[in-house]
Amino acid sequence: MAAKKKPEEYKSKAITTRIVAVSRVSKQIDGSFYTLEFSEERNLPEDANVEKERAFLWDTVNGEVDQMMSDTYQEIMSGKEKYKNKRK
Repeated sequence: MAAKKKPEEYKSKAITTRIVAVSRVSKQIDGSFYTLEFSEERNLPEDANVEKERAFLWDTVNGEVDQMMSDTYQEIMSGKEKYKNKRK
């Protein structure tokens, strides 16, 4: 009896033409929770290094959402100080 031939493993033939990343952060500030999100989509040329482009994109979206949270925190805390100083 002839041995059954093992089916050949399928290899992906897809080509990445665009990448999308979403970064989200949540933080409790002065008793309230704030959740901020940033996303970006990039189209890739055929000769792009997908792994490096992915890393650049993650750095971008994470940096943006971190800056948004920092700005939000500063705005809330400075508003709190202004309110406190008005009451004196």
